[in-house]
Amino acid sequence: MAAMNRLDGKTAVITGGEGSIGMATARAFAAEGANVFLAGISGPDLEAGAAELGAGRADWKVTDVTDSAQVKATVDAAVERFGRLDIVVANAGIIGATSPIADYPEDAFDATLAVHVRGAFLLAKHAVPHLTGGASIIFTSSVVGLTAAPHIAGYSTAKHAQVGLMRTLAAELAPRGIRVNTIHPGPVDNEFQHRVEEAATGADRSAAAEIFNTMIPLGRHASPDEVARAMLFLASDDSSFMTGATLAIDGGMSS
Repeated sequence: MAAMNRLDGKTAVITGGEGSIGMATARAFAAEGANVFLAGISGPDLEAGAAELGAGRADWKVTDVTDSAQVKATVDAAVERFGRLDIVVANAGIIGATSPIADYPEDAFDATLAVHVRGAFLLAKHAVPHLTGGASIIFTSSVVGLTAAPHIAGYSTAKHAQVGLMRTLAAELAPRGIRVNTIHPGPVDNEFQHRVEEAATGADRSAAAEIFNTMIPLGRHASPDEVARAMLFLASDDSSFMTGATLAIDGGMSS
């Protein structure tokens, strides 16, 4: 897709920035003119990602999204570095446990909600004071934030909770012209998803992927770039009248 400078001069913060969706989104944003601040837990991967995007257009900071002080420091660093903040992508996530409810580990449940829900809450909390009209907040939910599946109580609950948080903020921030939406990827061809599939099916990677392909009406996994293009849509003025929406990028799984 040819660049159209849809994000020219804007600044984006992306948590989970070192992952495949985070980096694909960062590349899409940068190609459209945005400055990008990557946050995540792997310093070497964040540094490499920022270097790929270009020293003048990107920066990074190791950030535990469950720690309020660290999230605030990251948001403040992005604003100090680039002078403004326009796009906020809460993309950090963990798999959590896969287990029947009676055996589901309580610590895994708590940790999964902490990363996905508290992480999105803290990022919005500390970013909103810097945002002005036209800004966009995006939470990376999941197809199981619209549907559900057995044995993933932590992950599915967290992804549904992100929708509730999104809808609250969309109503709260609409008078300021700030839009808030969730994006709901189905299975994506990346390491995170392959680990989910292996745990869910007990099969090896290739066989597990084929099992999941049979669940997807389009018959295949998404690429990270396909998710990134939807992120770009929600970040840009192309979606200027969308707020409080759940955008499914799931090959038809939630239909």
